[in-house]
Amino acid sequence: MKIAEIIALTNGKLVCGHQPSDADLTHAFSSDLLSDVLTVNKTGILLITGVANLQTIRTAEMAEVACILLVRNKKVTDEMKKLAGELGVTIIESPISMFGASGKLYQGGLRPLY
Repeated sequence: MKIAEIIALTNGKLVCGHQPSDADLTHAFSSDLLSDVLTVNKTGILLITGVANLQTIRTAEMAEVACILLVRNKKVTDEMKKLAGELGVTIIESPISMFGASGKLYQGGLRPLY
């Protein structure tokens, strides 16, 4: 699924990273527990989370997450944007819930990891 499709399905806004047509993601993982993200054994996924802090970006880097979708209207700080830019992590902000985003993306063709 292209970043542009993720943005459209979640009423999202690209705030950092690739242009909407760049990435093509196949799987997603939804979690607010960042330690769970570190157990994921697939790279290049979409992380759906409501945790908006620098630790989210660091976790995404370690887990080789391609894109973070911040749900529940969470906002990216300037520090987060700078770090994500340095690490090449794409971030999208969305006003909808994690449950709603996961459902819409699943219906759109994005596969869950488990």
